Amino acid sequence: MEIISCGILKKEIQFLVRKNNWPVRERYISSSLHVDFDVLEKALNKTLGKIEAPPALLVYGNCHPLMDEICTGHGAVRTEGQNCVELLLGAQRFNKELEKGAFFLMEDWVLRWDEVMLSALGHNKSIWRELFRDSHKYFLALRTPCSGDFKAQAEKISRDMELPLHWMQTDLANLERVLRETADSAGKPDI
Repeated sequence: MEIISCGILKKEIQFLVRKNNWPVRERYISSSLHVDFDVLEKALNKTLGKIEAPPALLVYGNCHPLMDEICTGHGAVRTEGQNCVELLLGAQRFNKELEKGAFFLMEDWVLRWDEVMLSALGHNKSIWRELFRDSHKYFLALRTPCSGDFKAQAEKISRDMELPLHWMQTDLANLERVLRETADSAGKPDI
């Protein structure tokens, strides 16, 4: 079986594959692509087109309006969930923080913040600040057992966007459960 995932969960999926000795091949797509639907669609189609033994397990949320059609067109099976944060935290925990006004920060995005935001929102950082402050009350940075040290970068984002920063430690139990359930639904219960 092949796992195709957004690169934002690369460290976590690699950890679970090694921990469980899953017989899978992994492919990762840049996490910055979801800000450009055309580029993301091309990357998904290109990567899914390389699958030698369908079905592939696609580890993505609803990051593209045609995600289900793309997935079905290649005979892949996709994880259930709105986005990578929900896959990691679980729907209940994710929705609770979302309702309180969280914007979630994950290491991959924090380390490439300017690149991702420039692509999505342009060069005017005052517009970024206004958008974040209008839509969110705080940043919630997620640390997993695989995270490196991204504290300084997260604190800079918090200062620049003028929103408070909170931290949450999370394990990989929900992500592991989601991967196992998705593989099982694809008829590949060996992971």
